[in-house]
Amino acid sequence: MPGSQPEMLTSTKNPTIQRIRKWQRNARARREANIFIAEGIRLLEEAQHAGWIPQTLLAVEDLPPRGAALLDAWHASGVTPLWVAPHVMAAASDTQTPQGVLAVFPRRDYPLPVQPSFLLLLDGVRDPGNLGTILRTALAAGVEGILLPPGNADPYAPKVVRSAMGAHFHLPILPLAWDTLTERLHGLPIYLAEARRGIPYTQADFRTPCVLMVGGEASGPGTHGRELATHTVHIPMPGPAESLNAAIAAALLMFEVVRQRNADDALSLSNPPTT
Repeated sequence: MPGSQPEMLTSTKNPTIQRIRKWQRNARARREANIFIAEGIRLLEEAQHAGWIPQTLLAVEDLPPRGAALLDAWHASGVTPLWVAPHVMAAASDTQTPQGVLAVFPRRDYPLPVQPSFLLLLDGVRDPGNLGTILRTALAAGVEGILLPPGNADPYAPKVVRSAMGAHFHLPILPLAWDTLTERLHGLPIYLAEARRGIPYTQADFRTPCVLMVGGEASGPGTHGRELATHTVHIPMPGPAESLNAAIAAALLMFEVVRQRNADDALSLSNPPTT
């Protein structure tokens, strides 16, 4: 990295380290500080490539070449890391085997798209791993925003950020109250996924703008979600399982939207309008 390295931090009692440790553990503290934390070279490379600038950056010496290149790239943007001893990084980290680099990012406030074509609403997805996987899949499927009313896992919890594999740096995440959702989604078809009710999801018409709604696998969607939904669909299950994992169900639904729209586009290309 260009320039000389400052003195290394060796105390876990340092105020910055203490704040980071609190943020790792406490959702309210993260929310009040309006931040989230990401760790590891691969995840932070994704952040850097997407143009995110950390407000705090911790690093250990002797990073591998990719880690050093990452620090060089942020140094060019005016970011100077706080060099820490390995035991200090271990204290600040939420992982068992820290990769030697940790960043604190300010959250971004995204508006709800004015004319959305593809949104995902989650109702009661409380497992952090499931939520992170859903975020990652939503990014791959081209979802324009994730709507998170109260009752879901904290989307900025460390496990969610790790599981999402960089989705936080590209995908608008919108925590919104149910009243706001009712007002803002008025007029859009909202497809609620249920275990055994409604039409098979492949029979729904997802070619026009729509909202998909997926509930938690333990209790399913709540009262607000059921009242907001305009359509109900299910994923046929020939076997005796009661339900699918929420992340799996969400993936099937999202990529059915992709399949239908790709097929519609292909049909339009093969049958151009006549003049």
